[in-house]
Amino acid sequence: MKKIVLILSVVATTFTFNSCSDQFDEIDINPNSTEQALTYGLFNSANKELMDNTRDQWQSARITLPWVQYSAQRAYTEEDRYQYRLSTGVSLWSFSYRVAQDYKSIIDLNNDPATSVQMAKYGPKQNQIAASRVMLSYVFLTLADSFGDIPYYSYGNKDADFQALNVNGQLQPKFASQQKVYADILKELKEASEMLDVNNIVFTQGDVLFGSGEKLKKFANSLRLRVATRVKGVVPGAEAHIQDAIASGVMTSNADNVGVGYENNLINPAPLYNDFLTRSDFAISKTFVDLLKGNSGNFNLDPRLFKFATKSKLSAAELADGTNKTLKARILDGSITESTNPADFLGMPYGIPSSLAPSQASSSNFFSKNILKPDYTEILMEYSEVQFLIAEANGWSQTNYVNGVRASMQRWGVATADIDAYIASLPAATKENVLTQKYITLFMQPYEAWSEYRRTGYPNTLLLPGQTGTLNVETDGQTTYTFTSLIAGLTDLPTRLFYPTSVQTLNTANYQAASTAIGGDKMNTKLIWDTN
Repeated sequence: MKKIVLILSVVATTFTFNSCSDQFDEIDINPNSTEQALTYGLFNSANKELMDNTRDQWQSARITLPWVQYSAQRAYTEEDRYQYRLSTGVSLWSFSYRVAQDYKSIIDLNNDPATSVQMAKYGPKQNQIAASRVMLSYVFLTLADSFGDIPYYSYGNKDADFQALNVNGQLQPKFASQQKVYADILKELKEASEMLDVNNIVFTQGDVLFGSGEKLKKFANSLRLRVATRVKGVVPGAEAHIQDAIASGVMTSNADNVGVGYENNLINPAPLYNDFLTRSDFAISKTFVDLLKGNSGNFNLDPRLFKFATKSKLSAAELADGTNKTLKARILDGSITESTNPADFLGMPYGIPSSLAPSQASSSNFFSKNILKPDYTEILMEYSEVQFLIAEANGWSQTNYVNGVRASMQRWGVATADIDAYIASLPAATKENVLTQKYITLFMQPYEAWSEYRRTGYPNTLLLPGQTGTLNVETDGQTTYTFTSLIAGLTDLPTRLFYPTSVQTLNTANYQAASTAIGGDKMNTKLIWDTN
């Protein structure tokens, strides 16, 4: 995938200062300033905040990343057992609406006659608005997938139930139903795609997410394909959107992947790298390692294992090189050598009691230097996922299944010979095999993987409450443990997050109505598309 370098733009604002003499009035004015926000600056800032707060140690690494068992915590295992911190849910909610407000501001600035002329200097009006509509859809999709009914805003639909983002001065917005939200997201993505000038840029400068109207259009259609696949059979018209999105043009190669790239420095590093500088809480999970090693599931040893995880111990040569660098230090500076020996990978047992964590941590594996690096790119959506979506639309197509596996391996830098050997060993495309490979592809995109598990029940290799797991290191004569949920009533993965406590307090009547409408503000209340 072409590496994206994130360029942060400062939102320029004119500051006025009191002067003791009128003669300073003109001197106080910066001729290069603008009284209005730079829309490309707003866009980049919102994109960064979105990834900073959904791929960090809180919203990601302590909730969804372990829940789908890509990771396991080396210390605070209560969160892996579903006892997440309610303040984290509050944060996810509040920053999502803050980011959504920024995208809406770009639309408002382009539509307001008083500012539209200035905004035209930053890119074609229709492309700026389309990009904002697409990203609003992305944000509201995550919110709806996480909570259920939510306050919602639509650019092109004036439904009285859509009251979010201070529409008509509404500070206590109603919660729109999931049916309405998902249907409107599909409509918004279709309309945004169709309003684009694909032969033009999106922003005149600083657009490092799309770069062109053509790439934005492919992302909009690919995201619509994702949403339509999720809600098919429960939202009328979703099936038609699947076919229309594909026909309208989706991602066709890894060059079309969309992600927020960070910088190779300590000023703007990737969120998990930044967390790893001071914390060592997170390891790749044993459940996931066992799937990649072929110990569970239907596949042989997957060479992506060596790209996803770091060996648990330094080699003799590394220990003897005189630098005295620790394993963690070598990951951080990128000097750690890649192991291709499956025996070097055990993973961290998932969901163990915290009393067992210290005995297992030393044998666990951190994420690899490919992930724990400052200039990592956090993916919003990639070509490989699109191929698996098309495989499902085509009745579990073998061709698209193989294309998806190959594209994922190529993105992670697996050698061509290893890709060919793995693909030659693949079992035939079936619902289980396609969706399990899709799960592997979605590694480090935990919110989407969580949604897919709830929708489909795959992969079926996850450790569920009441089941028995195996320890890496025998402890006090114990070699196994039982995974026990700390949330009463959960016999599977959580199906949603609690509504934030702040919403319960500040928007009580609408919160109570929404809670009743979805069947209760509980972690085992199913969303409308969770039918597996």
